[in-house]
Amino acid sequence: MAKKNLAKNTIPNKLYFKIGEVSTITGVEPYVLRYWESEFKAIKPSRTQSKQRIYRRKDVELILEIKKILYEEKFTIAGARKRLQSVKSENKKQLALDFTVKKDQKKILKEIKAELKALRKLLG
Repeated sequence: MAKKNLAKNTIPNKLYFKIGEVSTITGVEPYVLRYWESEFKAIKPSRTQSKQRIYRRKDVELILEIKKILYEEKFTIAGARKRLQSVKSENKKQLALDFTVKKDQKKILKEIKAELKALRKLLG
């Protein structure tokens, strides 16, 4: 049985975590974490010189998301992979949309600035 979560979904403010720490934080046994590494290519812990796994914060966040998809939403591994891929795809679309909106806002601001300059020229 995995160790209890430190505090539900609380990740300490650190850059790197050992597998035991990740297990404690996520409530997932180390052997399951190692298995998930083979099934979800996005989980890529680095290795120390002594070959110990070192996870980054984004790895821990992804592991928590995978745990939620598998254990709470009852997806299979394959289904979870597809779900993560669709979320990633949606995030890319949202980033593109955000960029377009910002680009449009920038254009509007330039137009307003030009109008204000013209108004200032008329008044001054």
